[in-house]
Amino acid sequence: MNHRLYLLLPVFVLTGCNAHACSPAKPSADPLEIERFDRKLFEYITASEDTARLRQTLLRDYPNMLDLTGKGILNLRSIDSPGFFEKLKAYYSNTHLIALYKDALSRFAEVDEIERQLGRGFSFLKECFPEMKAPRVYMHVSGLNQNVLTGENTLSLSIDKYLGYDYPLYEDFFYPYQRIKMQPEYVAQDYLAGWLMSEFLFTGKDNVLLERMLHAGKIKYLLHGAFPDLSPAQLMGYTEEEYRFVEEHEAAIWQTIIERKHLYTPDLTTSNQYFEEKPSPFFSDGAPGNIGAFIGWQIIERYVKETSCRPAGLMRAGDAQEILSLSRYRP
Repeated sequence: MNHRLYLLLPVFVLTGCNAHACSPAKPSADPLEIERFDRKLFEYITASEDTARLRQTLLRDYPNMLDLTGKGILNLRSIDSPGFFEKLKAYYSNTHLIALYKDALSRFAEVDEIERQLGRGFSFLKECFPEMKAPRVYMHVSGLNQNVLTGENTLSLSIDKYLGYDYPLYEDFFYPYQRIKMQPEYVAQDYLAGWLMSEFLFTGKDNVLLERMLHAGKIKYLLHGAFPDLSPAQLMGYTEEEYRFVEEHEAAIWQTIIERKHLYTPDLTTSNQYFEEKPSPFFSDGAPGNIGAFIGWQIIERYVKETSCRPAGLMRAGDAQEILSLSRYRP
């Protein structure tokens, strides 16, 4: 009689989850320099003389940032668009924007701590994803417009959106739940979040809640590894009270999603509501926004624990139903 030996391998091995391991971010990592495009552009905008020389300096030293600023903020196709510099100067010469620009430059006159945080964060990503190269990092001012600009080997954050919860102009235009994340302590994590979302593009279906939740959860999981000292509340952009709410009501939130059949219902309007910043419309008073990212993060945490999945394998895992099943998520 012939005997056959069947070797049953766990599914997560087959999907490549046991990829390159990485450890939490190391405090000893070298700082990552931030290039101050914001300062040089302000010098050009406010100059009354020698503008031709300043323009050439910008073209020589910051061609990538000029291109991204034109496309992301001015809606211009390229630096070669007719009247590019005239339109650039006209946009930023608004009196209110000049005042905002000055406040941003003053608030971020020193960025040593942010550079140290970024050094640790990108060191973590490099260990997890050896093929990933850290981008050149910049600061810009957008006039409360385009917060993150990303391009090939380029990452920039709009520092005029991080002037503090009580900054007077914010109180006129933003709700309290928005102003929570408009504080200097959110700069480093928003840099990294912007880069991760550009490196790991969402390739699922926008109208399927589970797929969107898990992708958002993966980003939060990586941010937590890159910045282990940040509280879960800050990583979510919640107050401590709001985070306690979602912790205490996690089971009820999940039950509501299941009962309303939102997890797989292909309805974009419904799925969008789980990722809005404003308080969630699906739950009682006290529920913050972005509930979809919170639940997605909890599922990913369980999935990693159950499968011993490493970050590189996690980001390759694309079957949302398989991830949910293997996570054994039962809040």
